[in-house]
Amino acid sequence: MSSMNIVCLDLEGVLVPEIWIAFSKESGIPELKRTTRDEPDYDKLMKWRIGILKEHGLGLKEIQETIAKIDPMPGAKEFLDALREMTQVIIISDTFTQFAAPLMKKLGWPTIFCNTLEVAEDGEITGYRMRCEKSKLTTVKALQSIGFETIASGDSFNDLGMIEASKAGFLFRSTEQIKKDYPQYPAFESYDELLAAIKAVL
Repeated sequence: MSSMNIVCLDLEGVLVPEIWIAFSKESGIPELKRTTRDEPDYDKLMKWRIGILKEHGLGLKEIQETIAKIDPMPGAKEFLDALREMTQVIIISDTFTQFAAPLMKKLGWPTIFCNTLEVAEDGEITGYRMRCEKSKLTTVKALQSIGFETIASGDSFNDLGMIEASKAGFLFRSTEQIKKDYPQYPAFESYDELLAAIKAVL
């Protein structure tokens, strides 16, 4: 086990289903299906989502009720357990602590770096605070600045920065378009393939 490596993984679409897509189905609001795969500008996407929630009178409680029913993707916990036996792992996500906690419990409490929602007394989501600018890329660069080599994997536009900046980067269950636009990054569909690829560069 090399102590100098840290694997940085995206959460949604990689280890757990997309939270907003699940909530879109549960609430019957199709517009909430949009994710960072469709809208690369995260600030624009979040402001738009918050507006829709407000319009429908939905708040944190309703989203958390949906999240309670979401399970990690089949094989995700086993993959994570196997990976954590080999090296350090950090999940770097643009989701929010208020959404992530129940899912982290189901994944055996891995380390996650994510953002925070601003929530009013009555549960209305009023805004959000990013942990830092370009959080995934910034985090990977910060880890590198203290002597770690990073290996990154994700499925979306907002993962490309950390994948590109890492010593090895992999697309996982990504879109055909992203795979076509970024052929330099190996793309995998199964946890076994991803685990083998990470193991090979450790």
